Amino acid sequence: MQRRASFDYEAAFGTHLDRIRFEGRYRIFTELARTAAEPPFAMYRAPDGLRRVAVWCSNDYLGMSRHPKVVEAACEGARAMGVGAGGTRNIAGNHAPIVELEGELADLHAKEAALVFTSGYISNATGIATLARALPGCLILSDADNHNSIIEGVRQSGAEKVIFRHNDVDDLASLLRDADASRAKLIVFESLYSMDGGIAPIHEICDLAQRHGALTYVDEVHAVGLYGPRGAGIAEREGALSRIDVIEGTLAKAFGCHGGYVAASATTVDLMRSTAPGFIFTTALPPPIVAAATASIRHLKSSSTEREAQAKAVASVKAKLAAAGIPMLASPSHIVPVMIGDPLLCKAASDRLLDRHDIYVQPINYPTVPRGTERLRVTPGPFHTQELITTLADALSEVWHALGLSFATREAA
Repeated sequence: MQRRASFDYEAAFGTHLDRIRFEGRYRIFTELARTAAEPPFAMYRAPDGLRRVAVWCSNDYLGMSRHPKVVEAACEGARAMGVGAGGTRNIAGNHAPIVELEGELADLHAKEAALVFTSGYISNATGIATLARALPGCLILSDADNHNSIIEGVRQSGAEKVIFRHNDVDDLASLLRDADASRAKLIVFESLYSMDGGIAPIHEICDLAQRHGALTYVDEVHAVGLYGPRGAGIAEREGALSRIDVIEGTLAKAFGCHGGYVAASATTVDLMRSTAPGFIFTTALPPPIVAAATASIRHLKSSSTEREAQAKAVASVKAKLAAAGIPMLASPSHIVPVMIGDPLLCKAASDRLLDRHDIYVQPINYPTVPRGTERLRVTPGPFHTQELITTLADALSEVWHALGLSFATREAA
């Protein structure tokens, strides 16, 4: 049946897209086929045919997605139980491997229990909302640089919120002093901020939480697997696991798989299991992914080889780019933000790296980062050799000169 003439929907959508294009933030996805046998390479479907490129922006930080133990676990899980979960956890998807995975995650973070979600975005969005809704009159104190998934969780909660300046414990302290001492309070922050590479002052935040009777919720998505003796994240590295009430993480980055999770007290996890819509009303993670994630976590609990190789690559990249004068944000983590500060030039730099140098680094533009802080986000991994690192530094120098980009040091907004 033909729709009766009324509103021009296609024109409205097109106008919105035109505005995004004009602002230089229209997203173009590059088609890649990663080469599991040759990390960090992928095959790029260029206009003139397939080309082999070096990937420098993957969140598969340690290359665990292609580790033999992880791949074999996924294959065995598929052979044993099939590729689908069969339903939501409360209907038919509560398979034995997912229960086993939650036990591994609880052990990793030294918590009583853990709960697996379909993604890190969902575990934040539905987890934060569920917690806050269960606390009458809850006040959420959220770091200004928190991820969109956290912002969405705060919004869904309907709770009152206040934003404290990024990693500013003095500002957080002031806000806590202004709050009613008897009121439920939830401090939400990230341990490692993925766009700038900054690390939160966990102990200072926990000190404030203890002093003012607040609950702490930390997103360790970009830290789990990478930091701490067993890969439990920044909280483990800093000896703060017991001080954090709720730890949220992902299986999709350093663990190389898919899914998100929270680890907390048994009561907190039971609350989410029983009432979180983003958990209850969605299909469970499939057995092959769950088995792979379990294998990856177990391996990284006892192996430091991958973390050490990545740390060496990160240090080498930072040294090489600094020697070449490439403007970077000072980062204490594995994230290397190469600053450009203009969306069109950022896209041009990314395109030139791919077209001229067979190097793939996606541009990071607004709204992922504030306007004027557009960048290339480089993530060195254990498979980036010294030869590849030198090639990257040389290629960036060529691009900077060719496009007339500024070599001046840039600061994050």
